[in-house]
Amino acid sequence: MRYRAVLLDMDGTVLDTLSDLHAAVNHSLREFNLPEVSRAKVRASLGNGAARLIRCCLPESADEQTAERVLSFYLPYYDGHCSINTRPYEGIVPMMERLRSAGVKLAIISNKGDAAVWKLAQEHFPGLLEAAVGESATVRRKPNPDAVLAAAAALGEDITDCVYVGDSEVDIQTAKNAGMDCISVSWGFRDPEQLIASGAQSIADTPDTLEKLIRG
Repeated sequence: MRYRAVLLDMDGTVLDTLSDLHAAVNHSLREFNLPEVSRAKVRASLGNGAARLIRCCLPESADEQTAERVLSFYLPYYDGHCSINTRPYEGIVPMMERLRSAGVKLAIISNKGDAAVWKLAQEHFPGLLEAAVGESATVRRKPNPDAVLAAAAALGEDITDCVYVGDSEVDIQTAKNAGMDCISVSWGFRDPEQLIASGAQSIADTPDTLEKLIRG
């Protein structure tokens, strides 16, 4: 086995969260009589945390006070509606089960708030994860390496024995900042061309291919 532990990004890597994120963003915009945005706009704005997502989806003319009000509404709303249409990508759960059976430790990493990360992890991956880490008062959002370093520590593994798996340029930079290997996946929120331009080391097109890269 090439790696002792796999740290998995959540949105766009193991969970297809786009429908619920899109719905929550537009619900929040409607609450303040602001124009709604397309699914493609939300997809392109993901990866840097909720504050950046909301800022990107607001009209350019919106001021910071408006951004703060929308964000304050969005965060609890999304936490309460984050698992309506969210599902694991096809093939992800069986892949995780095979890795666990082979003795590989698994953890989830996300720029979501820590509470939402734990809620989704427990609902969709019961018994498969040994750690789940989201943004909190002590864990800065990616591309800061805080979350992956915390997850590796929780697993009791050196960062060099772990691989980080993600779907965006933020994940690639996070792995680089942590000094660890990275595998990118092409089924998430960024296209392969964007991943290559961002310096992807290797790209998996299916969960089966991802498993082969992890196993080496």
